[in-house]
Amino acid sequence: MRPDPSQTDEISPQQWLAWSEDPSIRLIDCREADEWNFNRLEGAVHMPLSLFLEQATALLEEPERTTVIYCHHGVRSLHATYWLRQQGMKSVFSMAGGIDRWSLEIDPLLPRY
Repeated sequence: MRPDPSQTDEISPQQWLAWSEDPSIRLIDCREADEWNFNRLEGAVHMPLSLFLEQATALLEEPERTTVIYCHHGVRSLHATYWLRQQGMKSVFSMAGGIDRWSLEIDPLLPRY
């Protein structure tokens, strides 16, 4: 079950794990290239925050599509989430704690930095 976007801006890594097999949900990694090259979540699309305003227009073409954004600790992805919501996207969430929390709680084999 998906949370109500009017009630929360974030989902947990466990929620993403439950959703990750659903191809209708888009996963965006908003970290920079060096971070992306170090580790990433399977199925993610790289859209660094430094280029987000330029690249995010493609996301706005599907404003109803559920989107999850993550970064290292969840701060940058929360900023991206807020911006996309201001642009009219309703079902967009930041993954709380980012890829670091994912590696602690879901996949301890994923390298941490």
